[in-house]
Amino acid sequence: MLKRFLAATLLPFLIAACAAPGAYSAPAASAPHAATDQPGGLVSAADPRAAEAGAEMLRKGGSATDAAIATMLALTVVEPQSSGIGGGGFYLHSSPEGTVETIDGRERAPAAAGPDWFLGADGEPMGFFDAVLSGKSAGVPGNIALAAEAHERHGKLEWAELFGPSIALARDGYVLTERGREFLVRAKNRAAHDPAGAALFYDEAGEPVPAGTVVRNPALAATFEMIAQGGAHAFYSGGFAQGMAHKIAKATPGGAAMSVGDVTGYEATERPPVCGQYRVYRICGMGPPSSGATTVFAILKQLEPFDLGALGPESVTFWHLFAESQRLAYADRELYLADGDFVAVPVEGLVDPAYLAERGKQISPTGRLAGVQPGKPAGAAVALADGTEPAESGTSHFVAIDGAGNAVSYTSTIEGSFGSGLVYGGFYLNNELTDFSFAAEKDGHRIANRVEGGKRPRSSMAPTLVFGPDGRLRLAVGAAGGSTIPVQVAKAIVGVIDFGLPAQDAIALPTAFSPGDSIAIEQGSSLEAMIPALEALGHSVSARPLPLKANAAEWVDGELVGAVDPRSEGAVSRP
Repeated sequence: MLKRFLAATLLPFLIAACAAPGAYSAPAASAPHAATDQPGGLVSAADPRAAEAGAEMLRKGGSATDAAIATMLALTVVEPQSSGIGGGGFYLHSSPEGTVETIDGRERAPAAAGPDWFLGADGEPMGFFDAVLSGKSAGVPGNIALAAEAHERHGKLEWAELFGPSIALARDGYVLTERGREFLVRAKNRAAHDPAGAALFYDEAGEPVPAGTVVRNPALAATFEMIAQGGAHAFYSGGFAQGMAHKIAKATPGGAAMSVGDVTGYEATERPPVCGQYRVYRICGMGPPSSGATTVFAILKQLEPFDLGALGPESVTFWHLFAESQRLAYADRELYLADGDFVAVPVEGLVDPAYLAERGKQISPTGRLAGVQPGKPAGAAVALADGTEPAESGTSHFVAIDGAGNAVSYTSTIEGSFGSGLVYGGFYLNNELTDFSFAAEKDGHRIANRVEGGKRPRSSMAPTLVFGPDGRLRLAVGAAGGSTIPVQVAKAIVGVIDFGLPAQDAIALPTAFSPGDSIAIEQGSSLEAMIPALEALGHSVSARPLPLKANAAEWVDGELVGAVDPRSEGAVSRP
């Protein structure tokens, strides 16, 4: 079980409202939702079968945590390209009184990993897929340890009961969807890299099986049965842990590799939530190694002086402002965010209202900033350098709320589509270590997100909880899609708070992604018509497909409403 931190260490970073004229007042004290508001709760997930697995736990009298764990397990079966027990995740829990807890189940690098982990014999960084399709990319999975810790704290049903739906899906089979087959086509280099993966999803000619095929995964069913009976200990010890370490080590070039001790020594870790006030709302998210909470909050807070509601989502000016705020937030993200156990991340400085107000003053509604530099938040005492991380992808987010008002916002990932391509126990192992910077230093300065033994790579995952001025939960939201995640979450929050949209419509809004010097407009969206106007403001703009997929739940006038991304196969399921 996990180490218990002192209560003072676990308190949220509570941020006062800006003391500017017209500033909003702080939220009122927390107050619970009555259980009668929505007796059964709901689950919103990226696949209807996973959502139903969670809803089944609610029907049995389970908690939001029970439902979230069952959803995560089912996603291992039906959405193997995105998440599962071969990867890790971040878990946010809110009690009916508004108390927020977070658990870090992010994967860890082997102890043998060092700054040269992704360097070839010539001292230069490896090719991306050379690294991905090897044991070099696989960190120790954290989702099972996370689930066990969350269940110990907030579970109501027996641990084994949570595995029932996923065991049935893996043993009896599930129907491959068109979207699932599309990933098998696009990511064949990973999905079929391991003979075990090829046997699951490809025919004798090497072609993906057709949509509509019933896929059975008896090896995964056996793994689930083992963990259901033996607990997390069965995953992280004995022959199973030895086999996992051996599988990864055998696929790892060079002398250093994962050991059994890396697997047996893994722990999920409680982290302090990062909370701050945007207008009259309290926004809470996941701290380092996630860059989610600080980046989402920076995007929002830097925009707070602007009347976004008056502009609305049809305004070119809004999307210009939104892009400029992203540029500032991501500049800080790239420089400062990493695993706080290894790097002194200036979290309090990064979310300080005065600091973000100064950063936001750089944003002009009439033109683009010529250049964006990282700021110097309080606590940033060490000179660091920007890293050389490849683009992130993949992931799945889900929300579970029970009838008592407990809420879970949980993002789970194996990184890219089908992770490392390595299959063990019927599930794909992650490639999360490629979220590290491939280079360790730049211009003589250490990169915060460089590889180190036992370190967790920086993540964009941003499970988020939003509380209204009455202290009650207003919105639980999160997204998948690599480095676009904080932008999707910030856009959804602006949509709900500033535009007054239902969460469903806020998620469905088009997306403009601008982490650097250009804007990527969601291809095929209404924003394409704005490209000339954005260019006139000084932006370099292109339209391209973006990996967007969000899920949410919100309270509206005492009613609990689920939301799913229309770009996905997501679904809301109720008990």
